Amino acid sequence: MFSKILIANRGEIALRIIRACRELGIQTAVVYSTADRDAAYIKLADRAICIGDAPPVSSYLNIPRIISAAEVADVQAIHPGYGFLAENPHFAEVCRSCKIEFIGPPVEAMTKLGDKVEARRLARKNKVPTIPGSEGPVEDDKQALAVAAEIGYPVIVKAAAGGGGRGMRIAHNEVSLRAGLQQARAEAENAFKDSTVYIEKYIERGRHVEVQILADHHGNIIHLGERDCTMQRRHQKLIEEAPSPVLSAENREAMCAAAVRLAKAAGYASAGTIEFLVDSRQNFYMMEVNTRIQVEHPVTEAITGIDLVKEQIRIAAGEPLSIKQKDVVFNGHAIECRINAEDPSRGFAPSPGTIEELRLPGGPGVRVDSHIYAGYRIPPNYDSLIAKLIVHRPTRAEAVATMRRALSEFHISPIRTTIPLHMSIMDNQAFLTSEVDTGFVERVLLAK
Repeated sequence: MFSKILIANRGEIALRIIRACRELGIQTAVVYSTADRDAAYIKLADRAICIGDAPPVSSYLNIPRIISAAEVADVQAIHPGYGFLAENPHFAEVCRSCKIEFIGPPVEAMTKLGDKVEARRLARKNKVPTIPGSEGPVEDDKQALAVAAEIGYPVIVKAAAGGGGRGMRIAHNEVSLRAGLQQARAEAENAFKDSTVYIEKYIERGRHVEVQILADHHGNIIHLGERDCTMQRRHQKLIEEAPSPVLSAENREAMCAAAVRLAKAAGYASAGTIEFLVDSRQNFYMMEVNTRIQVEHPVTEAITGIDLVKEQIRIAAGEPLSIKQKDVVFNGHAIECRINAEDPSRGFAPSPGTIEELRLPGGPGVRVDSHIYAGYRIPPNYDSLIAKLIVHRPTRAEAVATMRRALSEFHISPIRTTIPLHMSIMDNQAFLTSEVDTGFVERVLLAK
């Protein structure tokens, strides 16, 4: 096992990793930017190293500075968290060339699965259903129009690299497709330095369901069930729950088996997530693979009792999985609400600033993963996620009731947050009966 780890991230995930390391008896070093100099979790690490100014390119995306910090802190491994460099094969290669273990999958598996085009090819080869679309990247508008004509509108343009809803555009005709291609390429180039895009059939009124897998370097691989991430805005998740309230037992088994099959074919090792789109008839199609820990991992931890971050670290240290598939027991229902510093009434405009008042919820079945405190200044330079509110109860109805109560206790001022939107969702009849899709929030709740 490692004796010291560098955490190359910030916010709540940095704090989450520090806590896991402490329980494993591992020392931690964290890097931080000048914008995060007052982050409370910095004091919980054994060492903190400033690596640059607020812009991510000067700090959290600056590989030479992160590697220098790792060498100065004399660590054995780097945990990238999620976002930033977590799915960057070059960073993983640099880590290992410097004899520092990257806590994530092998570079080869990350490359295969991190590129959505390559992941689709591998999925088809291993009989994992994929959405009809281009066989690979579309090189120009002419090819894109031909593919769209063949599979039929609407279609969706997607960036081959990255995620988080960026580099995606829906098109219902040739005119909107031409515009969407240009916009998606520009956005992908800006976000990921890769303008490659491909096209898929856009499945209207679909649900987003993903499977959590764990694999070690000894050939062992298991799944930890699925999470339903259908409640979204701008292709970014708002609420996640486990298990999915709509999947049949037969489809659940088939989807999880497909996820394991794909991960095994890629030679995967670490925690990872295979994302699927489910249509109204419960046909499922692989969309992409996230080769890292997910924001929503706590709902899986809640229903399985398995600490995913600790498992990630153990796997990277060369240990075999501590559990087998037959040992995985699913218990109850969990829901997570992402609390973002955004104003839903103004198109989810960011709401940075200083938190003057903070009251966190508690009680049975309630967990809050957050790095904020009263007096904390939310910087405008990074993702707006400031907290994750997770509840775990015996049934979905009880989980919704607990979430409703916990949201009413959660008070953050004067900044705007997504808490009011979450409260309205918990009271929405369509959500309560699981009659929603990935476009529901924008089409119904925000159209009022």
